[in-house]
Amino acid sequence: MDVSETASISSGIAERYATAIFELAQDGSSLPKLEAGVEALAEALDASEDFREMIASPVISRAEQGAAIDALSKKMKLPAELSKGLALMAEKRRLFTLPQLVGNLRAKIAKHKGEVTADVTSAKALTKTQSEKLAKTLKSTVGKDVRINATVDESLIGGLVVKVGSKMIDTSIRSRLNSLQNAMKEVG
Repeated sequence: MDVSETASISSGIAERYATAIFELAQDGSSLPKLEAGVEALAEALDASEDFREMIASPVISRAEQGAAIDALSKKMKLPAELSKGLALMAEKRRLFTLPQLVGNLRAKIAKHKGEVTADVTSAKALTKTQSEKLAKTLKSTVGKDVRINATVDESLIGGLVVKVGSKMIDTSIRSRLNSLQNAMKEVG
């Protein structure tokens, strides 16, 4: 199985769990709690290499993953829909799809709120002020509230790569250098 097949399978699994968790939260009128829980989970995934290794490790048993995810759910005070979904994912050995689950849930919550998500990659982490200014600028362009999903890629050197839906704006220095290099090849 190649990488794209694996990614596709992971995405499909995450989508099914995200739909079930989202619908349960919606029925229980607990979407704000779900949103807070998803953000806390996203921060934990970003911050803890141990957590990322635990969800991806084939040698950690279902029971151990289940106990770890239960302890984490309690510590983070995750809403019932999310913690039960995570427990089921641990039982079925599906925790490896957690990053995709977070992405799916963020997208469903944003759509429900009438927001769009902009995936922004920058060479350095954006400050809160920069992020807010960018969100305002994108809102005036897109016409909806924009939620910034920021990541850092130091290979960009500087500038930004912004993706909203299928539109991508690449103002990174790396892309400018690549364009210049291509232009010089054509001349020479």
